[in-house]
Amino acid sequence: MSDDQQQRKGDSTGHQGHGMSNRLTNYGDAAFSLFLRKAFIKGMGYTDDALSRPVIGIANTYSGYNACHGNVPGLVESIKRGVMLAGGLPVDFPTITLHESFAHPTSMYLRNLMAIDTEEMIRAQPMDAVVLIGGCDKTVPAQLMAAASAGIPTVQVVTGPMLTGSHRGTRVGACTDCRRYWAMYRGEDIDDAEIAEVNDKLVPTVGTCSVMGTASTMACLAETLGIMLPGSATAPAVFADRLRVAEDSGSLAVALARSGVTPDRILTPEAFENALRVLLALGGSTNGLIHLTAIAGRLGIDIDLDAFDRMSHETPVLVDLKPSGEHYMEDLHRAGGLPTLLRELKPLLHLDAMTINGRTLGENIDAAVHLVDQPVVRSRHNPIYARGGIAVLRGNLAPAGAIIKQSAASPELMRHRGRAVVFASLEDLAQRIDDPNLDVQADDVLVLQNIGPRGAPGMPEAGYIPIPKKLAAQGVKDMVRISDGRMSGTAAGTIVLHVSPESAQGGPLGLVRDGDSIRLDVESRELVLEVAEEELQARRQQQSPQQEDTNLLGYRRLFMEQILQAEEGCDFRACRPQPHSRVPRS
Repeated sequence: MSDDQQQRKGDSTGHQGHGMSNRLTNYGDAAFSLFLRKAFIKGMGYTDDALSRPVIGIANTYSGYNACHGNVPGLVESIKRGVMLAGGLPVDFPTITLHESFAHPTSMYLRNLMAIDTEEMIRAQPMDAVVLIGGCDKTVPAQLMAAASAGIPTVQVVTGPMLTGSHRGTRVGACTDCRRYWAMYRGEDIDDAEIAEVNDKLVPTVGTCSVMGTASTMACLAETLGIMLPGSATAPAVFADRLRVAEDSGSLAVALARSGVTPDRILTPEAFENALRVLLALGGSTNGLIHLTAIAGRLGIDIDLDAFDRMSHETPVLVDLKPSGEHYMEDLHRAGGLPTLLRELKPLLHLDAMTINGRTLGENIDAAVHLVDQPVVRSRHNPIYARGGIAVLRGNLAPAGAIIKQSAASPELMRHRGRAVVFASLEDLAQRIDDPNLDVQADDVLVLQNIGPRGAPGMPEAGYIPIPKKLAAQGVKDMVRISDGRMSGTAAGTIVLHVSPESAQGGPLGLVRDGDSIRLDVESRELVLEVAEEELQARRQQQSPQQEDTNLLGYRRLFMEQILQAEEGCDFRACRPQPHSRVPRS
């Protein structure tokens, strides 16, 4: 841990002891503070014996708005059982919870708020270790950002994926199939009655999306990082396996409280390099790169996009899961879970990286059940995709970088030159994308501006620009699409994302005009606006400077003042210490 992190940790946690004597309220009399605290908590029926034990906080993220977290009450009870069996005192507490479909304008706008809330509740309340329960896309990143900053022993638990459903004999699951059926509906391949029917089948149980979307990606990355029990990323939300993982996590939290193993000893540069490698091999969500960057940034570790791209060249996609493949998360669980992939990647991993159960990553891989005959994880000699799932692009349209999920793109569009069709904002997109008079052809390039971290704000998952309705009706399934926003990890297509600097920060994307020629060459890692620099300079001079809204208050004002760009994880500037290392390393 760096000196400024250590100072921040020491100054703000107020660590004064253990258990209930930890982080006492400041009345100027520590003995009275403890006396008063114990008096109030005894009102909930605790004995002095219970209050003398290690206190394990449990972040309860249940919400009636969050189906991904519908099993949290059962997980809390299982974690409590594990804590008590190990001799600790479990105390659950609420924090913000986020669901992608129930957060306006986007859950990414609120990720940092959840991180702050979780961090400060960990700091404010007496606990010797904490178990964090997350699931839906932004919750696990927010919790790990908080854990990295708060610096107390931490165990991550995920809610687990939902099971798949069936529609007219076809296996379906959220949310890749949500997008597939909606595209069919927009293309008039199915009617109103069928889209309503399939709507009942896509989410048959509680839990996170059943494909390799952001939630599943982050669960696998948390296990790879070593901050979660081995084998715990893939158990479905409604399986008994998930409850046993929770119980074991509660017991482990007590052991961590006694040993004092803090997240910075687990979340090392080697651990992040392993996670970046696994992100590529999973064909994981592009959002995973932003979230790993934010978590690492809290520990003073920068992500080098160019080095990550070099890693991509030598890391094939091995997991046959939608949207890059065909299977679902429950299939990966039956195939042995994440350890099956890690075993195949062993020559490319730091096997000596330490994990929270006291064993190295290599030891955990060796201890896992080895299933030879399984259809989900391919060998490195027979990959789904020969190179990593994500490629980093550079060029005059993206000076600070952009990314594409190449494993889910159309091969014929990976090298493409087309005419720009520009939408200036989400509102402009909504008004014109289905206009039958829209001047657009199948080989054009759709450009959406001003949906970056500041522009939207919150960098929504609108980078998955819909195919114009008149083209969809003609059978067009994919087009090159470019934006400074994000897309769901469940989506597929030839979609360029995270263009930086964003339009709202004066980035070149904001200078694109209808009819401009744009060249995409994924093999050469190029994204080029084929407009003379003199013309771009003239356009810059003609642009009116963006006016700051002086009436902003509260979180919105904090967000606009502090938000960083995609290559820095879209964290708040004030939450990141000075970096001391950079990964991946040569």
